[in-house]
This record gives sequence, C-alpha cells and structure tokens, in this order.
Amino acid sequence: MHPRLRTTAAVLGALVLLGAAGCGDNGPGSGGGELKMGIAVANISLNFAHEMVLGAESAASHAGKVDFKAVGPPNTDGPAEVQLFQNLTARAKDGIVLENLDPPIFTRPAAQAVDKGIPIVALDTSPTDGSKVTFYVGNDNYALGELMAKEALKRLGDDPKGEIVIGVPNPGTPVLDNRAKGISETFAKEAPGVKVLGPFQTYSDPGQNYSSWSAQVNAHPDALAFLGVGDADSYNLAKIKKAEHGKWLTAGFDVDPKTLDAVKDGSNFVTIDPQHFLKGYLSTAMLIETVRDNDGRLADGWFLSPGGVVDSSNIDEIITRQKSATAAYDWYKPTIDKLLGDQKANLKPLDDAR
Repeated sequence: MHPRLRTTAAVLGALVLLGAAGCGDNGPGSGGGELKMGIAVANISLNFAHEMVLGAESAASHAGKVDFKAVGPPNTDGPAEVQLFQNLTARAKDGIVLENLDPPIFTRPAAQAVDKGIPIVALDTSPTDGSKVTFYVGNDNYALGELMAKEALKRLGDDPKGEIVIGVPNPGTPVLDNRAKGISETFAKEAPGVKVLGPFQTYSDPGQNYSSWSAQVNAHPDALAFLGVGDADSYNLAKIKKAEHGKWLTAGFDVDPKTLDAVKDGSNFVTIDPQHFLKGYLSTAMLIETVRDNDGRLADGWFLSPGGVVDSSNIDEIITRQKSATAAYDWYKPTIDKLLGDQKANLKPLDDAR
C-alpha cells in the first residue's frame, strides 16, 4: 500500500524547514524499502522555490515509500542553506536534489556528500566543476531571456528607440545572468536603436527589490521597458507601474500569485514561466528511479526542462493550474510522461548548460 505524503512546515529561528514524510518498510531503498531523500532550496519563501518543492514532493508521493524532506532558509542566504544541506545529508542518505543561488560555496559540501555515496541532482543551477555532481536538471535560461526580449519587441513596434532597464536579483548566479544576457543580446541584435542599461542588482528580498526598482524607475522615467529576471521583480514592477501610472512595459519571471494578477490585469505584458514545478518533479522522479533501478549511478549531463510564456491568451489556464499541487500535476502530466519516457532525447552535455 502506498504511503500518504504528509507535509509540515515549521519556522525555527531564522530557518524554515519543510518536511514531508512517508510511511513504509524500513531498510535500504535499493532493496525495495523506504528511501530517505530530500531537497534543498535557496529561499523557501519565494514562489520559485515553493514550486520546486511541490513538484519534488509530488514525485516522491507518486513513487511511494519515500521519506522526503525539504529544507531552505526563509530568505536568500547561501551559508544558511549550506548548513541546512549538510544537516540534510545526515538523514537523506539515498539522495538529494540541490537547488541554490551561490554555486561556488556549495562545491565542497556537494563533493563531500557525493564522497559519502549520496546521489546528488543539481536543480535549476548547474553544478561547479569541483562539486562532483554530474547530473543537472534545468532550463535553457539564455533562451528564456531571448523569449522575454522577443515578447517585448512585439509590443514596442517597428524600429523602437530608447532605453530599457534590466534587473538581476543575484548577480553572479548563472541562471539569472544567462537570462539577462539573453535579453540584452536579443535587443542588440534585433533592435539596434534600443540602449540596454544594466543589468542592475535588484535583490531577491521583496522589500529590497521594490526599493531597487523604484530607484531605477526614478532614474530612467522615459525608459521603454523595465525587465527583471527574478521572482520579486515581476510583482514589484507591476506595483510600481500602477502607483506611478507608468506607460512603460514591465515584466519578470515566475508565477507568484501576485505576478499572475499583474498579467491578468494587464500591468505586466507577460511573465516568463520556467515551470519550476515540472523541474522539481522531473529531478526527484529521476533520482528515485536511478536509486531503485540503477544503483544510484546518475547520468552525466544536462537534462533540459522547458519553459514558456504566460500572457493574456493563457493566463486563466495558468491561474487554474496554480490552484493546487494536484492541478499542477494534472496540467504537466503529458509533458512529464513524454520527458521521462525518453530521457536520453533531452540529455545534453553539462558544459552546454546556460
């Protein structure tokens, strides 16, 4: 009988721990007993990480006999996440999915976990060379940046002239930097009359993010567009646009409820959806499959997970998808089945990850 996945949340001092536990046989996972696994994320409070956790928990629940725990700090805090990850390695001995926004400081902790025999899947942020992590599940973030730029260009008319401002919450994070690069280079190629400013640091903390964008709007009141590549960028830009009665274009990434409201009411012309639930599901499902069927020997490479545009044409559908983990799974199921059914087709060289 499959266990039911129980999810609890507790705030302990400065750290938030989300746990999901399953009931099952005790013993090594590869022998048919209960697996002890988990996921570590960079910021449990923001939508992108919450989505990944929901996807991971859903995959663990569907697989059955998985004692699964999710951990992450309430704010983006790399050292705090390192500590949580290291604590997780003491209990999640059958495998861990690792998402972070500061890859260099995870190089040694990840390598130590691999040396202990714990299979590690990198999620959303590609692993560093010395981490000994060889399997990564993530988007083509440069392409997602291109997508945002092309959506903006559709709305700026022929041969636009002026400035656009790009913001990055955590400069130095490859995922975010690649999105910004995709935006900037697409404008340079397709709209030579547009001057790209930035990327400026906009911070992942919602309060700091709002202040940073307010400063950019005040400094560049005649800009054509303000484009962010993170979670808080989306809804804070919409909030500022409404307050200032701005005529400029605004958009960001992810599907926070406030972001979807901003697309629904037309404040933001799009949001780019990296489909974080899908990545969380895929990474965990493949980890479980590998441990149970392949002695924990993960593939080498980058498993490409898709993303998409959310605009006025599909906003209602996405709002419905976001109502629950069950609704999300039902929406993603055809894609999940296709990607897991032919994993080699989506596996690319790790060095190509961007």
